[in-house]
Amino acid sequence: MKKLEMIYEGKAKKVYSTEDEDKVIVEYKDDATAFDGQKQGQIAEKGEFNAEISTIFFELLDKKGIPTHLVKQLNETDVLVKKLEIIPVEVVMRNIAAGSLAKRLGLEEGTKLDQPVLEFYYKDDDLGDPLINEYHIQAEELAKKEELEEIKELAFEINEVLVDFLAERNINLVDFKLEFGTGVADGKIYLGDEISPDTCRFWDSDTQKKLDKDRFRRDLGEVEGAYQEILKRLKS
Repeated sequence: MKKLEMIYEGKAKKVYSTEDEDKVIVEYKDDATAFDGQKQGQIAEKGEFNAEISTIFFELLDKKGIPTHLVKQLNETDVLVKKLEIIPVEVVMRNIAAGSLAKRLGLEEGTKLDQPVLEFYYKDDDLGDPLINEYHIQAEELAKKEELEEIKELAFEINEVLVDFLAERNINLVDFKLEFGTGVADGKIYLGDEISPDTCRFWDSDTQKKLDKDRFRRDLGEVEGAYQEILKRLKS
């Protein structure tokens, strides 16, 4: 499968059409951004790390019966996926208080939540991806009610699978972002985008060392090493 026309370029990926109108190729980039694009830079080999890390997670979820857009990884940075109509609602699952949740609720970062917390954000860069609820989603017709119910169910299933998988590798899944879409070929709901240190908070279970993009956001150093460590543990 070959790349044809580039149809989209985002902060971390490029998307290309293929000879199959139902499939696209996602190319992972080394570019890194934070704070709605206010901070920009590059992380060496990030594209390669994220392509493989995300593929590992999607293959795991597929085996667990969770529908994802993954078809196969083509090379170090390119992944063939089902073409989706992305639903403009970002889904965030939180297991441990960190980032914006810790600030909003006045919780000490690292506080374990009594149960997973699901949040919705309106996917709109110009608005800064604001926090929304189900009433906003229905009022703005961002997703159908039945789609939203399916997305919620899938999000909790994904969280359970990933928490257990990562715990076996001495990693705490603090929180993570998911995106869903409908397949252009069949209209079904699929998990799309990526699951990687760009979209998740991973902490070492013993030391609480951050192994994700927070090392870039907060100028903690050892950024490339964190991505490499995640991949190493996932393959162990």
